[in-house]
Amino acid sequence: MTFPSALPTSRLRSPQDAPPLRWGILGTGWIAAKFTESVKAHTRQVIAAVGSRSQEKAKRFASEWGIENAYGSCDQLVHSPDIDIIYVATPHGQHHEHVLLAINAGKHVLVEKPIALNHVQAAEMVAAARDKGVFFAEALWTYFLPKFDIVQQVLDAGFIGEIKSVYTEYGEYLPSDHRIFDPTLAGGPLLDLGTYPVSLLSKLLGVPTRVVGVATSDPAGVNGQLAVAMVNDHGAQGTMATTLYGFTPTGVAIVGTEGSIRFTNEFHLPGSFEVWSRDGTVRLRYDEPRGAHFEGLFYEAAGVAYAIAEGKLESDCRPLEASLDTMKTLDAIRVALDIKFEQAGLFE
Repeated sequence: MTFPSALPTSRLRSPQDAPPLRWGILGTGWIAAKFTESVKAHTRQVIAAVGSRSQEKAKRFASEWGIENAYGSCDQLVHSPDIDIIYVATPHGQHHEHVLLAINAGKHVLVEKPIALNHVQAAEMVAAARDKGVFFAEALWTYFLPKFDIVQQVLDAGFIGEIKSVYTEYGEYLPSDHRIFDPTLAGGPLLDLGTYPVSLLSKLLGVPTRVVGVATSDPAGVNGQLAVAMVNDHGAQGTMATTLYGFTPTGVAIVGTEGSIRFTNEFHLPGSFEVWSRDGTVRLRYDEPRGAHFEGLFYEAAGVAYAIAEGKLESDCRPLEASLDTMKTLDAIRVALDIKFEQAGLFE
């Protein structure tokens, strides 16, 4: 095929036009606050309640964000008759417990990434949601962004041909008192930072047939950094590195037989990317200001609201099978590098 002369436009509908849902926020930590701030600023979604194991924390969060109802237990929140959907924003060691509690209460659920600690947990959650007939999705917000809708169209149209290799990495500096250094909370970069690049690898290459790599332990008792290479059953290769010790470009390059895609800022955030022809003579650019959580999290809330209004039980942006494939890949990395988690956590 002839390499295109222009990129497609995003097909996403206006977040402001998404039918309002009544959201219950389970958890009062950093990501719960970022989600609430973004959704309230950019959509007509209603943040109707917040729940925490601490009534004091719930009341404080509700007061800060103008939320009407504050509950001092997870159970009270999920059984509230004035809630349509629960956003699970607790530490990932508690996702399995809290998602199942909400599903069994008959509530739709959007759960923060990673969906679970492992594939076994994730599969149980997916099966429960399907059995109950409620909506369920992983809040991997990157795939709800307008730029990733355009990337998907580029891939679907075959602009870059057959994918041969995908190069990914993601590093941040995190202070030693951050929860990511806590071994009882499934700490280390893999399930937190690493979920972003691994989700892209599994999306583009599928679950790998072989994983090799190296890992370095941190004195706190968690993995501190790792690097892996993987291959699928067609011989396509992927790489991923992640670290807790400093900021990296957080870049991605996707190489195909007819062209390539490269991101000009952190790939998982709002921002620009380019699509190059194989010889680099044609370079198509999608321009967008770099953004962060405030500029992006609301897209997932709007996308979920549209999906539920249309009677869907999962998201086209982040299908449940994609979440399960990511967990299979994360499991394969842990096995290859002998990384183990203590399955404990705190509900904050």
